[in-house]
Amino acid sequence: MSLKTRSHAIYSHLANLTLGHPIAVLSIVVILSIFALQYTVGHLSINTDTEELIAPDAPFQQNRRNYEKAFSQDMHTLLLVVESATPELTKAATKRLQRLLSANKHDFDLAYIPNDNAFFRQNGLLYLDTDELQTLSTNLSLAQPFIGRIAQQPNLTGFFSIFDDALTSSDQTQVVPIDLTSLINKVAQALHKAVNGENALLSWESLISDKKVHSGNGFIVVSPKFDYSKIRPAETAIGSIHKAIAQIQDSNLPSVTVWVTGEVGLEDDELSGMSTGTFTASIFSIVLVLFILLIAYRSILLTIATLMTLALGMLFCGAFAAFAVQELNLISVAFAVSNIGLGVEYAIHFCLRYRDNLTHHVHKELALRSTLRSTAPSLLLCAGTTSIGLYAFIPTDYKGVSELGLLAGTSLFICLLITLIALPALLKMLPAPAKFEKAEEQNGLAKLSEKLAILPLHYAKQISVATFVVAVISIVLTLNVETDFNPINLRDPNTESVIAFKNLMKDKETTPMTLTVMAKDEHSAKALQQKLSTLHSVDKTISLFDFQPTAQDDKLALIDEMGLMLGAQAQRFPALKPDTDPIPGINRLIKTIDTILPEKTDADQRAALTHFKQELQDILIELDARQQPDRRLFIEKIQTTLLGTLPSVMNELSDSFNAREITLVDLPADIKDKWLSKDGWYRIQILPKKDLNDLASLEEFITEVQSIAPETTDLPVMYWESMKEVIAAFQQAIVIALITIALLLFAMRRNIIDTALVMTPLILAGLFTMASAVITNTPINFANIIALPLLLGLGVDNGIHMVEKLHHSLSEEQNIYQSSTARAMFYGALTTASSFAGLAFSPHQGIASMGLIITMGIFWIMVSTFVILPALSKLVLRVRG
Repeated sequence: MSLKTRSHAIYSHLANLTLGHPIAVLSIVVILSIFALQYTVGHLSINTDTEELIAPDAPFQQNRRNYEKAFSQDMHTLLLVVESATPELTKAATKRLQRLLSANKHDFDLAYIPNDNAFFRQNGLLYLDTDELQTLSTNLSLAQPFIGRIAQQPNLTGFFSIFDDALTSSDQTQVVPIDLTSLINKVAQALHKAVNGENALLSWESLISDKKVHSGNGFIVVSPKFDYSKIRPAETAIGSIHKAIAQIQDSNLPSVTVWVTGEVGLEDDELSGMSTGTFTASIFSIVLVLFILLIAYRSILLTIATLMTLALGMLFCGAFAAFAVQELNLISVAFAVSNIGLGVEYAIHFCLRYRDNLTHHVHKELALRSTLRSTAPSLLLCAGTTSIGLYAFIPTDYKGVSELGLLAGTSLFICLLITLIALPALLKMLPAPAKFEKAEEQNGLAKLSEKLAILPLHYAKQISVATFVVAVISIVLTLNVETDFNPINLRDPNTESVIAFKNLMKDKETTPMTLTVMAKDEHSAKALQQKLSTLHSVDKTISLFDFQPTAQDDKLALIDEMGLMLGAQAQRFPALKPDTDPIPGINRLIKTIDTILPEKTDADQRAALTHFKQELQDILIELDARQQPDRRLFIEKIQTTLLGTLPSVMNELSDSFNAREITLVDLPADIKDKWLSKDGWYRIQILPKKDLNDLASLEEFITEVQSIAPETTDLPVMYWESMKEVIAAFQQAIVIALITIALLLFAMRRNIIDTALVMTPLILAGLFTMASAVITNTPINFANIIALPLLLGLGVDNGIHMVEKLHHSLSEEQNIYQSSTARAMFYGALTTASSFAGLAFSPHQGIASMGLIITMGIFWIMVSTFVILPALSKLVLRVRG
């Protein structure tokens, strides 16, 4: 018995089974699907940990694991960036937030403020450059008279009396610490906000020091507890952070802004955006698919049957995923979307052929039998070739896509099996609409279809020449295709984690894009750090040895001088005292301004004094209009606005006057542990000189550092090496897939011409899609590169169907577009496109680019299949004939 005869017998037996016992078949399928659902729920989970998705055994991954093992305290953390109107408020808010998070042991393992501990509070001045320390000493010398006066009378009256003296003094520098006009402007601005109901604070740290000893932002490193069974493993912890942020807000002070970023924050925002964007796109896609199916079938019953078949197939596909991989990752979870796109196409082919057969067969069962026998062979061939394209990704070192290939490839056979078993039985039980039993009359759409069908055959030579020209142009464009494997550029640019991350990257001191090298001993670490510091692309390096200050004798002498200069105020600055009646002092100051204002010729000074006087008068108006206790509260608010930060600044300075000589032995354990591991590994951090958003600068930075330290790791290396691994994996898989598909097609069709014709839409569509990506400035990235397996499968399917149809429809009189095969290809492509088109509008840039690439790819597949392939087929097949 020949293979063809045996196949025909198998399909006949299948028809006898499904159509002879439809209720029993459907009952068995439904019962099995219930078991499949239960098994899936009990055994399938989602793991959103992305670290091991790409080349888990590659050297760069091993280097990362070695680094994380040695310095695990800062891995998988959130970074909170605290901002406010003044550095003093930022510090206070940072400490309060850190305390709240540290107390929450349920959601956090650890929360700490880098470089904020008793050691740095005492010895922080030693880490300033000598020039910076000298400038601070000079500023404090100028401020000493002012600080002394405030210490003697720490309230509003004392503060305003200093201005009174400064305005009448011949040497203002002996009274106030900075330029008087500048100080008056700052005070007037703060008063204006306070008097008009806003919260404001005058920063004395900014006034005293030209360059802040501490950063303007506060930083908290948080180690959250994860729940990897959730789509967002850190969702609960981040929710607790936002609650704590609300708690630290003080209604009497300016607001505090806290940005949640870092590795975990970026991933959480990405997962949130992916979930929201995908859900919205899914609703859009489902509605659009329903609409397309109704147009294709013109039957609600066939639409329902298709959706029920698809749902049953997805249940069994889920059970297979639970059996094969147990855990879905962020890449392999896309197999469900792939199955919706390709799986529904099988049902469309079957239903449209059934619809056509109803016009030729009186009995519905005969139409179903004919449909099953005619569609099963071509659908099986399509599933086989498509699955090969997907299976080709299994050997790659990209675990996410490797599992996607296994699941999506096998699921195609599952969907096909359900389509050939459950769908005929379901259609046997459903009534065939009466309008299907009569041949439909030709209408305007059908006539248009006939005219369009003639064009590719009539202009075959012209289309072939044009295709060759466009293909050559596309090859040139494809050589310029861009790649962007920086995960930051894939995320929604409007999320707080991305905004904060990019802001940190703007400052060389805070950029997360640094490299890390480990050295096994002190001598190696010092030598390696010296070599790295000389590299052209390196801005500076940091290691444990940088925490032993330089020129300590000179710095300690300057610190002692500052302590002696400030005298008693250096030991303990007094707390602010309540001012029961500041009105006399304010009136004296207004009178002084009125006296000296006519003498001032400088426009800036006159404007500053006039503004200052207006704010002082507004204070008097408010005091006169208020009654106790509101009056007392208003005075306290004004005093806090002007002097509230001064005691904390002075007391912090007082602590720093107790600095002592430091050796590496004196460093506290929490600092040492970040730079020297328990196993004796020294950590060297390397900061870039150039912007690493530029791919060439990134490559130069990594290449230069690796030329000295091949074991270099950290974020830039992870991005760069992952990019190379993914590109290599897809190149390998695509070559394997194309060769294997071609060999399978040749083995089954025994015809090299047919094989070449089937492969043509696939290759041309891929070429045109890459050219379109260049034209639309859409770089290839981690997300949209996943579109290639799907397009590969869809292109092969369409090529097989069209070549099969063209063998029987080469005359211009026949309408190849009105066949059920062509219509199924068209509507199948539309449903697949609709499954992804909504993604193009996702806020997540990676998902959006994937939707765009797939939509463009499907468009070019349809052009290649419906226009180019018929033209080429006419030329090739006629020549062969």
